[in-house]
Amino acid sequence: MGGRAVTREEGAGGPVLGYVGRDGRRRVTSGGPWEARYGYSRAIVAGDTCFVAGTTDAGPDGSARHPGAGDQADAIFAVIAAALDAAGFTLPDVVRTRMYVVRAADIPAVAEAHGRWLGDVRPAATLVLVAGLIDPTLRVEIEVDARQRHSPG
Repeated sequence: MGGRAVTREEGAGGPVLGYVGRDGRRRVTSGGPWEARYGYSRAIVAGDTCFVAGTTDAGPDGSARHPGAGDQADAIFAVIAAALDAAGFTLPDVVRTRMYVVRAADIPAVAEAHGRWLGDVRPAATLVLVAGLIDPTLRVEIEVDARQRHSPG
């Protein structure tokens, strides 16, 4: 595999930059319940692009920390913002979002959360109604792609 471990002090125990591979990709981990178990990273940085994995409101036991879809979406965007920060990106760098919602009735609450967090950014966005997520208490999953903006020059 090759590469080197990288750590970053994180007072709140949030996402940290965890590994730089020989290919130069940087991996961010949040210590979530499924990352190590299922073999994925919270986010991967490749060049000037950051790909944040599907993120839910799962607590340490895998179930949702908040009952409502809107509250879950807000909590998810906070985790995403922290992962982006750990990777050296910001919410204004987001260029694409994908939202997966279990209940059609939750679409407005999730879309409104998207607007609160990214309304000024206005990334390309997709919202899909799905049959279910990894735990039945989870009602929303969101993933984002971000690209660092470069100064013209």
